[in-house]
Amino acid sequence: MSARVLVVDDILPNVKLLEAKLASEYYDVLTATSGPEALEKVKRDGPDIVLLDVMMPGMDGFEVCREIKSDPSYAHIPVVMVTALTDAADRVRGLEAGADDFLSKPLNDTALMARVRSLVRLKMTVDEWRVRENTATQLGVVDKGGTAMNEPVENARILVVDDQDYDSEKFIETLKVDNDIVEVVKTGPEAMECVIGQDYDLMVISLNLASEDGLRLCSHIRSSERSRSVPILMVAGEDDMSRIAHGLEIGAHDYILRPVDRNELLARVRTQIRRKRFQERLRSTYEISLSMALTDSLTGLYNRRYFEVHLQKLLQKNETSRKSLGILMIDIDHFKSVNDTYGHAVGDDILKEFSERLQDKLRGFDMVARLGGEEFVALLPDVSNEMAHIVAERLRSAIAEKPFTCKVPDGSLTITASIGGTIVEKGTTADPDQAMKQADDSLYKAKNEGRNVSYFHETGKLNPEDFIPEPRMFLD
Repeated sequence: MSARVLVVDDILPNVKLLEAKLASEYYDVLTATSGPEALEKVKRDGPDIVLLDVMMPGMDGFEVCREIKSDPSYAHIPVVMVTALTDAADRVRGLEAGADDFLSKPLNDTALMARVRSLVRLKMTVDEWRVRENTATQLGVVDKGGTAMNEPVENARILVVDDQDYDSEKFIETLKVDNDIVEVVKTGPEAMECVIGQDYDLMVISLNLASEDGLRLCSHIRSSERSRSVPILMVAGEDDMSRIAHGLEIGAHDYILRPVDRNELLARVRTQIRRKRFQERLRSTYEISLSMALTDSLTGLYNRRYFEVHLQKLLQKNETSRKSLGILMIDIDHFKSVNDTYGHAVGDDILKEFSERLQDKLRGFDMVARLGGEEFVALLPDVSNEMAHIVAERLRSAIAEKPFTCKVPDGSLTITASIGGTIVEKGTTADPDQAMKQADDSLYKAKNEGRNVSYFHETGKLNPEDFIPEPRMFLD
C-alpha cells in the first residue's frame, strides 16, 4: 500500500533512520525538522500520515498535533507521536491532543509498520466519505461538518472480552466517567452471540484469553457484516508485540498494554469512539445527500433523475424475464387553476396528499415518482394488462372519490387525475423514450376524453364499471 508519510523530528539522524525504514517499504517520505515546517508541509503536501516527534524546541509535538486536529481540512490525517517519553501521563496527553497513537523509542519496526499501514487504510476510508460530503456540500444539500475531535464520547456501548476479572472490573469502573454501557463476556462464542443481537460502538478484546485465540476472534468480528465497522481495541502484554502487529493487519484499530493505565484506557477509548461517530456522521451525511439528490423534497417521492435510471434497469431486465412492465403517467387535472385561485401553499398540500394516495394504492415494489409540477409516473413490474388496467382505475378513483382537505373556504377541494398507460410486454426490447412516449401520448388522449379518465396504449379509454376498485389479490 503506497502512501505519503511526513516524518517530523528536530534530530536529523532520527529523521534519516525513519526515512530509510519507510522508503524500504515503498512509502513516499516527506521530512520536517520543526513544528512550523511540519504544519506548512501538512497544508501544502497533504500527507497520508504524520510521524511526529514530541520533544522539539519552540513548538513541541503536542502543539503541532493540536494545530493539525483543530483544522477541518487536515484533522482527518492520522498523527502518530513518537518519543522517548514512557510515562503514561505523556501518552494520555498526546492522545488528548488528538494523536491517533503514541509510540515509544526505540521503535519496534514491526509494530511501527503495522500501525502505519492500519492508519493509512483508515484514512483512505475517511477520505472517500469526505469526498462525498464535499460533493453534497457543493450541491447545497448538507452543511459542512466538523472534525472527529468535535464528536461526543459519552454514552457509548462497549463490549469487553476478557477472562481476567481484575482487568474487566477496571474497564467498567474507568468508563463510568463517560456513562458508557459496558458489557463483559469471557469467551469468543459469547462475544459473537452478543454481536448478533446488539450494535456496539467499541469492542475491547484480550489477546491473552486462556481458552482461545483472541486474534481469531478479532478476525471473526471483522468478517461479520454486522460488526465489520466496529472498532477493536486489543489488550495485550509487552511480549505480544508481534501478535499486536498481526491484529492491526487484520483490522483491529488500536491496542493498550498491560498493566492497563486507567487514564490511557479512557483516552484510547475516547479516540476510537470519536472516530467511529465521525465516520458514522460522514456516512449519514452521504445517505442524506443521496436521498435529497434522488427524491422530491416536497412529496418524498423519487424524482425524475432516479426514475430515469430505474426505468432503464427495469427495461433491461424485461428483455430476459417473462414478466411485463406497466407504465402509468398521471397528471392532476386543472392543477394550475388551483394554484392561481388558492395559492401555492394550498397547491403544495394537494401535491403531498396526492402522493400519499398514490403510494397507498400500490404494491411495495411498485415505484412512483414525481417528474415535476403536477406530473407523476408509476412503474408496475410483473403486471398483466388486466391488472395494470385495474391499478390505473383504482388510482384514479382513489383521487376523485374523496375531497382533499386543505385551507380553502369550504375546507376541501375535489381533485381528479388523468392517467395514460402502456404495457411493455415480456421479452420485449424497448427504448425508454419510446415507452414513455406511448404513456405520454395515452395521457394526452385521456385529457382529450374529458379528463378524470384512464387511457391505455393499444386499448383506449377504460370503462370504470368494468373494473373492481379494490382487488384483494393485488394488495396481498
